[in-house]
Amino acid sequence: MAFYDNSKDERVLIIAEVDRNIAADISGGTEGYLLHYFADEDTYIRKSAYLSVGKIYKGDRELLPALLHALNQLFTSGDAKVRQTVVNAAGEIGKYDFDTVARYFDTGLFDEHHSVRNAVIGSVKKMGEKNPIPVIEWARKYLHHEDKEIRREICHGIELRGRTHPQDILPLLKELQYDTTRRVRWTLVHVMGQIAYKKGCLETVMADILQWENKALVNDAIEEIIDVHHRYRNFSFYTQDQAKAYIEGLTAG
Repeated sequence: MAFYDNSKDERVLIIAEVDRNIAADISGGTEGYLLHYFADEDTYIRKSAYLSVGKIYKGDRELLPALLHALNQLFTSGDAKVRQTVVNAAGEIGKYDFDTVARYFDTGLFDEHHSVRNAVIGSVKKMGEKNPIPVIEWARKYLHHEDKEIRREICHGIELRGRTHPQDILPLLKELQYDTTRRVRWTLVHVMGQIAYKKGCLETVMADILQWENKALVNDAIEEIIDVHHRYRNFSFYTQDQAKAYIEGLTAG
């Protein structure tokens, strides 16, 4: 039976059991329950497991060495689901202590399996919201990596922080303005649209990108920003017409 085949009350009990069993592993220096849950076919069981690691860390940070020992052991697994869940668990810790778990992302970013690489980007997103300074500095290391997919994934990974604090990621996006790889350029334009529709963000984004040298890219970004205000019209601060008028007022002449 899958996790969400259970009733809400039953799911609460399952999560409590996962928490107890993982806590027993950590306190006992074992990985049996951890491996069992981290390898589970049900993504929601795996999620419960990595969230449990985060709860343990937040509850008693002196347990960090024991948590890292367990994650180190599991990160050598040949099962991609296990490595993926290790990265997600490291992301829960990295929301508060990034430097301690940075190596999981350095390694996971180049994992042979896409699910592990995706977990890195997902973790960068959630860590960037809570602990942006070290996460953004880490991301900067990979902005000009020779592998275009690494550049694209990093650009995508910093997006979530930019939705509320565009000023934090605009310097990194600017470094990519002359990237000629189509997928990287498309992601860059997409992210520029995504960080411009919430309150106060359009003004910040436009003030920055109008100073960029690559005017063709900026024009594409402006088109995307205007379009986003239609696609996200139920969530954007400005209507599409208001956003368009504002931008035209900045660029007229």
